[in-house]
Amino acid sequence: MQLKVIKADGSQEQYLHTKVIAAFVNAFDAPEEQDTSTARQLAETVTFYLYNNHPTNKITSNEILSIIQAVLSSTGYDDAAANLAEHHNKRNLLRSRIEIKKYDVHKICDSLKLRQAITESEPIKWNKSRIVNDIIDEYDLDNTTARVIASMVEEKILNSGLRCVSTSFIRFLVVLQTQAILSAQQQMKPDDKKTAFAVKNHALTEERLRQPQNGLCPVEV
Repeated sequence: MQLKVIKADGSQEQYLHTKVIAAFVNAFDAPEEQDTSTARQLAETVTFYLYNNHPTNKITSNEILSIIQAVLSSTGYDDAAANLAEHHNKRNLLRSRIEIKKYDVHKICDSLKLRQAITESEPIKWNKSRIVNDIIDEYDLDNTTARVIASMVEEKILNSGLRCVSTSFIRFLVVLQTQAILSAQQQMKPDDKKTAFAVKNHALTEERLRQPQNGLCPVEV
């Protein structure tokens, strides 16, 4: 059974064990070796629980977040659970405040036209999945790569403190980050064997966690 994750915007993506590890690392807010090791162990517990106790092959991202928080609290990491909740709520708040305006800044020559464009343009709420779909359609990239690029664009906008952004500005960031990702992929080509090994190792880890195992106890949630 391959688990599917339903995102907050209704889109679906493949469950990734590595994203759960990242969530635990972020919760500890101190990526030291000890915390990373603990994050991996706790992430294995979550993945094992989902594949062996969840009644369907679909789960929402909020459900996964609740399970991660429950695991942290039940293992004595209450501060980390609070950090994760605060980080999640802060990002959702920032996303909700962002408005997108449909106008091209290159075609606006003076302040009067800029004010007119901002006033006349209907605001659009932030939706990362729309950017993902646009990247896939325009650049013919796989879903995983498109999501990485969209996440990088989102991170830059959230950290900028901007509350209103134009579609042309988002497009500029998409092109910039796509170039960076494609360039990185080109440089990594000589290490294809290592990349293939990492992908295979990730798949084997998830496959192992789907099977009942001795010594790994399900977590009460």
